[in-house]
Amino acid sequence: MTAAVERALAEAAAWTEPPGSRIDAPALLLGLLAESECRAALLLAEYGIDQRAVCQRWPELRRRTLPCEVQTDSPERVPSSTTAQPAKLSRSLEWSWALAAARLADCPQPIVFSTEHILLALAGAEHEVAVWLREKGVDPDVLDAQIHQQYGCHLPAPSEADGEPLEMPDEDSSAHAQAEGPAGGAREASRLVAGGQPPVWTDEAPAPENAALPMAVLRIFDAEANRAREGLRVVEDYARFVLDDRHLTEQFKSLRHALASTLAAVPLGHRLAARETQADVGTELSTPSERLRIDAADVATANFARIQESLRSLEEFGKIVGPEVSARIEQLRYRAYTLQRAVEITRTSIARLERARLYVLIDGRTTPEEFESLVRAVIAAGVHAIQLRDKRLDDRQMFERARSLREMTRSAGVLCIVNDRPDLAAATHADGVHVGQDELPVKQVRAVVGPDALIGVSAHSIEQARQAVLDGANYLGVGPTFPSTTKHFDQFPGLDLLRAVAREIRLPAFAIGGIDRDNLAQVLRTGIRRIAVSGAVGNAANPGAAVRDLLERLRHPQD
Repeated sequence: MTAAVERALAEAAAWTEPPGSRIDAPALLLGLLAESECRAALLLAEYGIDQRAVCQRWPELRRRTLPCEVQTDSPERVPSSTTAQPAKLSRSLEWSWALAAARLADCPQPIVFSTEHILLALAGAEHEVAVWLREKGVDPDVLDAQIHQQYGCHLPAPSEADGEPLEMPDEDSSAHAQAEGPAGGAREASRLVAGGQPPVWTDEAPAPENAALPMAVLRIFDAEANRAREGLRVVEDYARFVLDDRHLTEQFKSLRHALASTLAAVPLGHRLAARETQADVGTELSTPSERLRIDAADVATANFARIQESLRSLEEFGKIVGPEVSARIEQLRYRAYTLQRAVEITRTSIARLERARLYVLIDGRTTPEEFESLVRAVIAAGVHAIQLRDKRLDDRQMFERARSLREMTRSAGVLCIVNDRPDLAAATHADGVHVGQDELPVKQVRAVVGPDALIGVSAHSIEQARQAVLDGANYLGVGPTFPSTTKHFDQFPGLDLLRAVAREIRLPAFAIGGIDRDNLAQVLRTGIRRIAVSGAVGNAANPGAAVRDLLERLRHPQD
């Protein structure tokens, strides 16, 4: 390891509790950032990742003074002459480090681990730090290619879809004169991974190399790895180019990277040595259905099946490689199932809500007659969706209002939504139900309303919006945008949240919170094209006229 890596490990140890604990991924990331002039820290800075960002993401982290540090009047801590104990890594970091070493097994040996190698280990794994780094834009595949170029091993350049190549600034060349550290070096890591056993990174000697996998198992691993990666690329392209959904595209990219990292447990050189495409009896077997696809959605569906079948086979034969490899592939398979649901719900929800741009929330009014008069007025004016939201009425009154709303909206082709009451939505055969962050989760709501009902979810942050997509929501209510006369909020994420959702999520999203004719243009400039209003219609002297005015402004935005 380079001197910079050794210093980073020593700094990471200061972020672990209790003293002597194994270093975990967040602490190691902070250790790298402490080496502000190293390659890894400079690369992280390009993505806006610094110590403050890490501590905000993991607020439980606290730095303590190590026994080997001397306190002086200077704000910097000075190492004492006492030698620090060798760094011990957590099990997840042991595996991450070994996977990075396996990626670099074809580089000239012995390889010396520098800070960019540690960053590759952090970004190319599947723990929470790896996912966070990839969300921030740190691409392990690009890092891998750059490191190979640094050592004179040229891999295929990453495509433009994977991001721009990373420029690596020079690191102090004197650091490269350091000997391999207590971990035993990258060569031993790649050997251990090739042998199928998770490496144990301690100051003790590494375990002996294990026997290679049988050629038949290597052939299976190679074939199914190729099928799974190819299928993931296809569905990633579908999310990117057909759905135009940045959030789902990044999810597939993350899954693809996680699979590549896991597959590194069986070195590519071994898989290629076992590959026998010309002698494979399966290359000539096909069915007519494999040659025909109806549309782009059919292509995505077929490739989801290919991914899941391949991952299942990799999971089973991965048990021969090692239980941790099989367990990781199992989790990837579950993620693929979740993403297929998110893709399909996004696709169908876009179609179902294609013309729904004005969504009006109303209460039950004072009397049934007043309620019915308001509903008829907004329906006649051309509203697209109506939600019944009332915290004052008892269950019997709410049921009667919901049933009345359903009857009036059905013949008019207007969507009927009930707020916060999946039981009433199911009992009155409403089109759907809307829930907030403090109400029933989507899973429980779906169990009540069934597979066809629309489920809307309130999102007050981009993280909540992303999660709602993965949870299976059909649409989002995004806000509050402005102060409202009908509902109190302590905070207003405002127009910035609308911009963030419009930029990365294609699931139908309605801006909500204080929206009226005067501020509608500001909303539309964020990229959001759907609005949900309450007081702008319910409190208007002429609700029908208010609806017509809003619809006109939605059709013809004005500055």
